[in-house]
Amino acid sequence: MPETQTMGSNQEEKVIEQSLIVNQHQQQEEAEEERDDGLPKSLIRCLYVGHFLSRWSARMWEFSVALYMINIWPNSLLLTALYGIVESGSIALFGPIIGGWVDRLTYVKVLQLWSFTQNLSFVVAGGTVIALLACSDLKSTHFMTFSLLVGVTYFSGAVGKLSTLAGTILIEREWVVVISEDQPPGELTKLNSVIRRIDLVCKLFAPVFSGFIISFISLTASAMALAVWNIVSVCLQYCLLISVYNGIPALSEKERRIASSTNDPKQSTADPELTKSLLSQDANDSVVAEHTGRGGIIEKVLKLPCFNAWKVYLKQDVVLPGVALALLYFTVLSFGSLMTAALEWEGIPAYVIGIARGISATVGIAATFTYPVLQSHILTLRTGLWSIWSQWSFLLLCVGSIWVKNGIASASLLMAGVAASRLGLWMFDLAVIQHMQDQVPESDRCVVGGVQNSLQSAMDLMGYAMGVIVPNPEDFWKLILVSFSVVTCAGLLYTFHIWRVRKHLFHFEKLYGVFPCFMRSSYIN
Repeated sequence: MPETQTMGSNQEEKVIEQSLIVNQHQQQEEAEEERDDGLPKSLIRCLYVGHFLSRWSARMWEFSVALYMINIWPNSLLLTALYGIVESGSIALFGPIIGGWVDRLTYVKVLQLWSFTQNLSFVVAGGTVIALLACSDLKSTHFMTFSLLVGVTYFSGAVGKLSTLAGTILIEREWVVVISEDQPPGELTKLNSVIRRIDLVCKLFAPVFSGFIISFISLTASAMALAVWNIVSVCLQYCLLISVYNGIPALSEKERRIASSTNDPKQSTADPELTKSLLSQDANDSVVAEHTGRGGIIEKVLKLPCFNAWKVYLKQDVVLPGVALALLYFTVLSFGSLMTAALEWEGIPAYVIGIARGISATVGIAATFTYPVLQSHILTLRTGLWSIWSQWSFLLLCVGSIWVKNGIASASLLMAGVAASRLGLWMFDLAVIQHMQDQVPESDRCVVGGVQNSLQSAMDLMGYAMGVIVPNPEDFWKLILVSFSVVTCAGLLYTFHIWRVRKHLFHFEKLYGVFPCFMRSSYIN
């Protein structure tokens, strides 16, 4: 009997051990399923959804504001162009400062300011638009009240855009890079592509959604939908993104490293050569100040945050690609406010414009799938080269639309050219962003991102300034030619950067290897 009991207990112990091993394997499998290439799936999904909520709000406003303005002040692009100048000018002026704030403030503080300011601004903008549309005769009866409401709309839209910029720098230029550290090499490319894909999905469906509301209900209803969406999404967006911060240790560890390096007194004297150069620079500055008598004023101006940010930006090796990308914003060849207003004036229904913009965004989404494949074969620099010239090629359709006499056919050819060119545009955008992520030092990343967005907005502002100079929709063809010329300059600038870095543009030796094979096959045939 004792032997039987011993055998029975041994069997029970073996069964328990096997069950423990099975449980361990199950837990490991669940953990592996929960992680995607080393990153927790649930938290990455939270990041994607939070980013989606933010971008949907921005894309709804971006599409609808042009239609609001062309209806508030019919038969003129002036109100639309002025709004674009205010919005782009605010980013051009304050973009570097926003980048500096994102760099100095904690992630949680930036997240709070971004989420609540952006949504509140769009709620206020939606409310003022409702008032302007409800009182259509306000411009003729109470012009001061009309101007005040338009000014509040402009201000709220600009603040919302600045808040969106802070979120863009935080997510696209900072969090994505920090999260992908110590991950497989393709993880950064994957995260960049998905984040851009989310933006383009919002660019696809938000205009279609707004366009159908405008066409089949009313403009006022679309403004109400915008306000309600931002009221509902603000808390959900913040909760999702704060859970990402709390759940991914790399984000909090990055902040601790920055805090420790800032508080370390040895850090400032760690590099004697740097200290020596700074002292000599201060001495030279004092000599200049003594000779000019205006050194104090110049020194104070140069120490402003915006000037310091630009100095950091101009020292980077990626200046030329950044400028080339920024030049692409100096254009009316996009489904932005000016082109949307011009198409509305041409008689194209709002829902058709929304669908065309959705098709354009679909092509952009295809670019986010194409870019990782192309980048893995020909690397980042050459992917950018092929991308920008493919965009240029498709924009030839827009130039051709100028000589089409039929208005609807011309507008259709214009929309087709713009939509097709998005494949090259968004691949080029991804290539330049990844090039900056790879080349810009970690300490300068947020500042460079802020200056880059500021430069892009300055170019965008110049595009809207063209609308003020040429406000008549009948002369839109002139803006098309100017925009195409600027895209050509951007392509040449990036091509020069490639030649400067690689000392060649094409592998002609490979082409020479192809010709003998071709000649041999022709001879055999």
